Amino acid sequence: MSYLDLFTFNAVLIAALLSPGPALLFALRTALADGRASGIAAGLGLGTIAAVWTLAALLGLEGLFTAFPWAYGLLKAGGALYLIHIAYTTWHGAKAPLDAAARPRGRAFFDGALINLGNPKSVLFAASVLVVIFPKGLSATEIALIVANHAVVEWLFYGIFAALLSGATARRAYLGAKRDLDRAAALVMGALGLKLLLDR
Repeated sequence: MSYLDLFTFNAVLIAALLSPGPALLFALRTALADGRASGIAAGLGLGTIAAVWTLAALLGLEGLFTAFPWAYGLLKAGGALYLIHIAYTTWHGAKAPLDAAARPRGRAFFDGALINLGNPKSVLFAASVLVVIFPKGLSATEIALIVANHAVVEWLFYGIFAALLSGATARRAYLGAKRDLDRAAALVMGALGLKLLLDR
């Protein structure tokens, strides 16, 4: 494994992080609504589980999902239902004052972790990317380096994201349209949850 392999992996990872999806939407809404600390905590949860999925892909978990499709379906259904639950609570809290609706840091970490834990497509995506980028026969040290690198990149990405979106200007703009923005976020998260639930 070379540093160029890691650089390529990071470029693909950042492109994936920037693509719209439940993780990015959840991180955005948490940073705006609940502040920097909760936004960072949400990113830590999202990044930790994403790195765990990469470890699972490196250890061949996608083969287990192929052999036992019911396990994949069960995990996917659980994640979809949890995403729909997050959408429901976001919609329900749209009219609440910001302080009343704020998500504590521990809860933000937990929600972020569960959102990515319930997305087993991550392990299939990671497996396809890893096979193309990295050589076969990686050592335990190289696997640990790839997983740690993945976690750090995600934590930094979401940390910077939270710092930018929790600034005074962004929060003022959010406060001015909180109800509409929260309901829009809830609709998108709910739609993503339903898509995950219904996809075959």
